[in-house]
Amino acid sequence: MAKITIRDVSLKGKRVLVRVDYNVPLQETDGVQVITNDKRIRETVPTIKYLIEQGARILLCAHLGRPKGKRDPKQSLLPVVKPLSELIGVPVKFVDDCVGEVAEKAAAELKDGEVALLENLRYYNEEEANDDGFSQKLAKLADVYVNDAFGAAHRAHSSTAGVAKFVQTRAIGFLMEKELRYLGEELENPGRPFVVILGGAKVSDKIKVIDRLLDRADTILIGGAMAYTFALAQGKKIGKSLSEPDKVDTAIQALEKAKAKGVKFLLPIDTYIVEHFDFKAKTVTPGGRYLAPGEDIPDGWEGVDIGPETVKLFSAEVASAKTILWNGPMGVFEVAECAVGTFAIAKAIAANSGAISIIGGGDSVSAVKKAGVSSKVSFISTGGGASLEFLEGQELPGVASIPDKV
Repeated sequence: MAKITIRDVSLKGKRVLVRVDYNVPLQETDGVQVITNDKRIRETVPTIKYLIEQGARILLCAHLGRPKGKRDPKQSLLPVVKPLSELIGVPVKFVDDCVGEVAEKAAAELKDGEVALLENLRYYNEEEANDDGFSQKLAKLADVYVNDAFGAAHRAHSSTAGVAKFVQTRAIGFLMEKELRYLGEELENPGRPFVVILGGAKVSDKIKVIDRLLDRADTILIGGAMAYTFALAQGKKIGKSLSEPDKVDTAIQALEKAKAKGVKFLLPIDTYIVEHFDFKAKTVTPGGRYLAPGEDIPDGWEGVDIGPETVKLFSAEVASAKTILWNGPMGVFEVAECAVGTFAIAKAIAANSGAISIIGGGDSVSAVKKAGVSSKVSFISTGGGASLEFLEGQELPGVASIPDKV
């Protein structure tokens, strides 16, 4: 069901509290906190510019890091002010608190079209506790509440769910609308063939997504370490590869469901293996090699990437797709020697310009960027955990708190 958006509500002269996702990576340089990736800030620009044009009085609220209820200058949102001001072309005022007297005064003094950024919500434990009293303090700042933070929508916190109980006029912003359209509507009735690519470490992390997508997909391609749990389910030897032996029955059930539904369920047919792999140091022992298709992984070796024959197999499926969903890398792409398969799949997705291609958050987003093809896919989700829970069919508190469009 479509949600009420900022296009549907009266905004002029209204104090609009906008929940954004500014949980950006920071690095300390010469004692100053510097943002190393401003994608999350950029994603909010269309919403903020629209609110400015409509003459709203805009109060942005967000969390950053895990300050655990204490003020921590290293986790202040102050570094966001300069880049955001430059992006929207309007000076952003910084408010040194998010509730109480300081915040209320700032909200009262805002004029039409002005923008203020409130300090880190997580300086208060009550935010994550979804405390009613704290939610009411946030609500005091607003005539209208807007949620544009899809990346935090799976959390039932004061700023994503609680505040909505105390503000009558509620809407979603343009980023949230885009996320719901691509991860919801586009995948509800996908163009076919619909090809799903799932990677990452654990079957347990993705099994609910696999189960739900088996009802919709034409083809599911499995990579990453979770492929080794499926290999165990097929009675194959996997050496010391990362796996979840206690999830073999779950993997068998997924394979049986795919067969019953007529869904093509493809696992890697060849693998890049190494004798020793150190994730912390991001190194592998020299002398890694590709197994021949169908060859078992020998004892003492572990699989860290898909091989060239698997890349060919998967790329052929991707090339024929009309809708592509990708969530999770094909190997340990953070290490150069183990990134070949992941980058090859990223490039195969980018090469199919006729398909709707959706990158479902998390490591896949980093992989698409590192492969240099982020501008060639249809949509990149800003939500890691949120996109997974949404794909599982769970109701996200930050979405449920906004009324449906009648």
